[in-house]
Amino acid sequence: MDLSHRSRFFRSAVLATGLALLVTTVSAPLSVAQAQGAPTQHGPESVADLAEGLLDAVVNISTSQNVKNDDQAVMPQVPEGSPFQDFFDEFFKGGKGGEGNERQRKVESLGSGFVIDPSGFIVTNNHVIEGADDIEVNFANGSKLKAKLIGTDTKTDLAVLKVEPKKPLTAVPFGDSRKMRIGDWVMAIGNPFGLGGTVTVGIVSARGRNINAGPYDNFIQTDAAINKGNSGGPLFNMKGEVIGINTAIISPTGGSIGIGFSVPTELAQNVISQLREFGETHRGWLGVRIQPVTDDIAESLKMDVPKGALVAGIIKGGPVEKGEIKTGDVIVKFDGRDVLEMRDLPRAVAESPVGKAVDVVIIRDGKEQTVQVTLGRLEDGEHAASAAATPGADEIVPESEMEEGTDQTEPPAADTKPATDKVLGMTLTTLDDASRTTYGISADVEGVVISDVDPQSAAAERRVASGDVIVEIGQEAMKTPDDVSARIEELKSAGRRNALLMIANKTGELRFVTVRME
Repeated sequence: MDLSHRSRFFRSAVLATGLALLVTTVSAPLSVAQAQGAPTQHGPESVADLAEGLLDAVVNISTSQNVKNDDQAVMPQVPEGSPFQDFFDEFFKGGKGGEGNERQRKVESLGSGFVIDPSGFIVTNNHVIEGADDIEVNFANGSKLKAKLIGTDTKTDLAVLKVEPKKPLTAVPFGDSRKMRIGDWVMAIGNPFGLGGTVTVGIVSARGRNINAGPYDNFIQTDAAINKGNSGGPLFNMKGEVIGINTAIISPTGGSIGIGFSVPTELAQNVISQLREFGETHRGWLGVRIQPVTDDIAESLKMDVPKGALVAGIIKGGPVEKGEIKTGDVIVKFDGRDVLEMRDLPRAVAESPVGKAVDVVIIRDGKEQTVQVTLGRLEDGEHAASAAATPGADEIVPESEMEEGTDQTEPPAADTKPATDKVLGMTLTTLDDASRTTYGISADVEGVVISDVDPQSAAAERRVASGDVIVEIGQEAMKTPDDVSARIEELKSAGRRNALLMIANKTGELRFVTVRME
């Protein structure tokens, strides 16, 4: 996968309009220096000395992959004994007498990388070498070495390779990306379009970009030209230190338009160290499902400002299964690091050591309190989840799941409906054996089932659907339709404009929605 494929994370279009400006000026007498063509100012400072010392550490990476040809082309009919018969047998049957053999074709790709250790450790992007059968590293002096894959991490799109050089290689150090400011100069070196070591210069355009490439997005944005083949190459500060790994671009054309993204070293260094040591990552794991704290949710929870990560579910078998953290808590600080928005939490947890006891500041029932949690290992949780076919990571609840009912079960026929109440446009039914059967609701789900939703209601706007179950309202458990009615009236009497509903789908996965009561 080359760099252009990373643009799948965007749905953008660019409209370019050229305007020609005609400027008329009044002539003025020229000075002697101007008349003689003498320079009036110096150009920008050269980066030649800096680039010269770094080029040898940046490598081109070529990969090849043998894939089955699924072409189902029909072999032309040729007369027996035709001089072309051997050719067609070779091409369509994989060799004379080889009918039924699957033909193979080789797919090649190019990318970039850089040496981080003179003994031969090299960093690149995972998507540069993903699925490769053969990896070759090409150095600036023209030499080539076969590379062994040490480890990869799909969540940050990083990979570590190892070559066996006859003498120590030129390596480059990591710098601190946290010190980079918007406007600082940076330099990228890579292999754009297979052209070999190419130097481009620009500035840090933005920090902390989230491009929905993974759960830990925290990209540095730069206008240094990054193109196809730059993937995996380094982004340097003006000290010659690597402060980012070039990974993605936004481009409607496939070429640079001045918007490129690099994985910052503050995120990458720990991942790279783990890949070198273990061949895989060892990330901390909290075992919760989270969603953003919106303005409406903050108001419902009596928070002054929307911040933190709202816990939408606790994962069975996880580190907080015993109740240290509960569904409905808002995590605002993790191990001393502020959680200003939802995506801050997965990064903070993942960067923490497995087995570490950390203090977590939460808001529960409108009050701040601190709980202590011993972190598990994310990869163990994912393996267990894969075996059990249940969520296993510190998951972010998708937008579609926050806003939409995940089950669009048809309501029962009118003559079989039990007695119901109607609240906020939702027709409510007691959750009993009959309704569990009707909607396929799991036995461990408790609450009040929604049998119908008025399409013109506030609940419909939040895409609450029939078959959903109201578990809590305003952090109070609901058992009957009467409980729902009473709680809504209580919130209205208290002057609240929105009701915070904890909704479960038929399997018990939770999400929070706010429904207007006005």
